Amino acid sequence: MVQGCETPQIEAQVRRAPRVSYRMAQAATVLDEPGTLAVFGFSSSAPASADPRYLEVALDSFDAPAPLELWQVDAPVECGVEGALRWSAGGGWLFAAIELDELAHGGACATAKLAYELLHRFVDARGAQHVLRVWNYLGAINEGEGDAERYKRFCEGRAAGMGNFFAEGFPAATAIGHRDTAQRLQVYLLACDRSGSRVENPRQVSAWRYPRQYGRTAPSFARAMILPACDALAISGTAAVVGHASAHQDDLDAQLEETLTNLEALLASAGMAAGFDTRSPLKTYVRHAADAPRVRAFLQHRLPGVPVLLLHGDICRSELLVEIDGWRYA
Repeated sequence: MVQGCETPQIEAQVRRAPRVSYRMAQAATVLDEPGTLAVFGFSSSAPASADPRYLEVALDSFDAPAPLELWQVDAPVECGVEGALRWSAGGGWLFAAIELDELAHGGACATAKLAYELLHRFVDARGAQHVLRVWNYLGAINEGEGDAERYKRFCEGRAAGMGNFFAEGFPAATAIGHRDTAQRLQVYLLACDRSGSRVENPRQVSAWRYPRQYGRTAPSFARAMILPACDALAISGTAAVVGHASAHQDDLDAQLEETLTNLEALLASAGMAAGFDTRSPLKTYVRHAADAPRVRAFLQHRLPGVPVLLLHGDICRSELLVEIDGWRYA
């Protein structure tokens, strides 16, 4: 039984988790399907869409052609645009995304602050006020030394902009560096009008308790989130970190093994059975393009049948070569 889900829920309060899948299709086709909350493209060569539910993520897939990521809910969906922010909502679920040019907003720290201020203001005005999952993509994430590293500056800006956004606890989250020459920050989230249950990994120090060596402001995320109906686990970006330290520097296979061990620890902490299956879509971020075939072969061997989207992205610590996030359905 999933942790924290022993008490039966009143039917009116149940919010079935969005169905997340990867599909080879045209964006227009899946956007026309009932209940489509969001669609994500992972190739700059893919046809763009003006639909607010479509986001071209600034990461390239190692698959060509690249599949789309699709979120669907069991309800009609409305959508719109407010300035730099796009959104969609249906069945108690809310998708919101913002893309900002760092050059126009004063760099990584100031741009992150503005992005989170705008998202906070928007979500507060909606009925869906429990942010469960956030994705952050920024360029040159490891550039800079010490406290000037761009990821650390992003963390400072995020904390300054969120205010009391996550007063009830941090959401699950991912932060990955893209290779786009444009200095753009992309942030998108999934929220609900019902709260979830946060999950930590007993093998790791909680991110917000990291020691000073990781920056003036610790990262602000939970390791995973059980969604309101206890039917899915949203898993944060997970890498070869034990305690608070990176493990197995320069050893790709060992980092992959450690990452899978951490994923299994999260499932156990959430009260879920071990292992991933064909309904468990995962995203794997690979720092070096030359490593992609090896990562693919490793995961096909260790996670047979599991849908894995392999993306070219920089991990938030320069010594880490790979990171995995995704979904596990109960």
